[in-house]
Amino acid sequence: MSSARELKNRHPNLKMAVLEKESKLAAHQTGHNSGVIHAGIYYTPGSLKAKLCVEGMKKLYDYVEEKSIPKKRIGKLIVATDQIEVDRLNVLYDRALKNKVDNVELIDEKGIKQIEPHCKGLKAIWSPNTGIIDYSLVTEEYAKDFKTQNGEIYLNFEVNSFSSSDNPDYPVRISSKDNNTVLAKHVLTCGGLHSDRLSELCGCNPNPRIVPFRGEYLLLNKSKTNIVKSNIYPVPDPRFPFLGVHFTPRMNGDVWLGPNAVLAFKREGYSWFDVNLKDVWESISHSGFQKLAYKFLSAGLDEMYRSIFIDKQVKMLQKFIPDVTINDVKRGPSGVRAQALDADGNLVDDFFFDMGKGDFGKRILHCRNAPSPGATSSLAIAGMVADKMENQFKL
Repeated sequence: MSSARELKNRHPNLKMAVLEKESKLAAHQTGHNSGVIHAGIYYTPGSLKAKLCVEGMKKLYDYVEEKSIPKKRIGKLIVATDQIEVDRLNVLYDRALKNKVDNVELIDEKGIKQIEPHCKGLKAIWSPNTGIIDYSLVTEEYAKDFKTQNGEIYLNFEVNSFSSSDNPDYPVRISSKDNNTVLAKHVLTCGGLHSDRLSELCGCNPNPRIVPFRGEYLLLNKSKTNIVKSNIYPVPDPRFPFLGVHFTPRMNGDVWLGPNAVLAFKREGYSWFDVNLKDVWESISHSGFQKLAYKFLSAGLDEMYRSIFIDKQVKMLQKFIPDVTINDVKRGPSGVRAQALDADGNLVDDFFFDMGKGDFGKRILHCRNAPSPGATSSLAIAGMVADKMENQFKL
C-alpha cells in the first residue's frame, strides 16, 4: 500500500489499482505484527535493511504526526543478563552507532532499574526513540492518500493467473479466483505470505520458497501491565535464526509477551488447528526447510514444547522480569511470518526482486521478500520500490 501511494504521488496521472485478496487491508502480517516502530539497531552496518529502517522510522514519525495517527515513543531496552550477553551487547551497541541510530546509550544495572524498576539485567542498550503504533491504521491512511488521488482498491480479489491480453495499451491480464479481470500495462506484486506463488505464476524460480512460521504471544493480565513501561528485548543469540521472547506494550494498553516461532501448517495458520495439506507439503518437502529443520532440530522442538506448555515460556520471561508468574498470563494473539528460505536452508534476510518470463511476464516486478522491519521502513521501502519500477518500466 505504501508503494502504491508513493507511485501515485510521483505519477498522479497514471491510472493505478491495488488488488487485495481479503475483504480488508492489512489482514495478515501487517495486522498481526508486534506494532513496534524500530530504530535500526540490529542490522548489519551499511546494509539496505539498516539504511531503510533508520530512514523509514524518521519518515514514519513525521507521517503519523502529520496525519494525527496515535503512537507512543515508549523506548526499548535490550537487556543482557549474563557476561556472554554483555559481550554481544557491546557489539550490538557499536552496530547501532555505525547505523547512526539517534540517542542510543549503554546503561548499567542501576540505569535499567530507573527505566524499568521490575526488570533484571547487568547491562542494556536504551533506545528512547523506539515506539509503538497500530500498523493497520497506518495502512488505512496510506490507502486514503492513494484513493484521494483517484487510485482504486479492489478487495476480495484473489489473483490466480497472469496472462497476455489482446489490448496493446494494457497487455497484462490479471484474473481472480472468481473470474474477475483487470488489465494492466505494468504490475508490481507484494504478496507477503503468497509472494513466491505469485511469481511462479509468471514462470519464476520457486526459490526462495515462503515457509510460514507462527509466532504465538502470551497476554499479561490487566492487573500486571503496570510492571512493563517500555519494550524489553533480549540480546540476539547469533546461533539461532529468531530473536526470542520479549515484552511489548500495545497501543490499547495490553502487553504482549513472546513470541515463540513454530512451523505453521497453513500459509495463514494462526493456530495449531489451521491446517492446509498443500501448504504443509510445500514446506516440509522443500530442501531448504529440511536443511533448516535438521540444523535447528533441538531448538525447533523447544519452541513447540513452549507453545504447548506456556509455563516454559514464562520461565524465559522471568529471566528479565522475575515478578511474572504463570498466573499472570494467558494465551494471546498470534501472527504468521512469511519466511523466505533458499534451497540450502538459509533464511533470506534481504530484499529479493524477480521478473517474470515471456512478453507479459517482463512487465511484472515481483517483490518476493521485504524482511522485518518492513512496517517501520514502509515509507522508505516504497521509495526504493518506486525507483525500481521507474527504472525497469520507464514510467
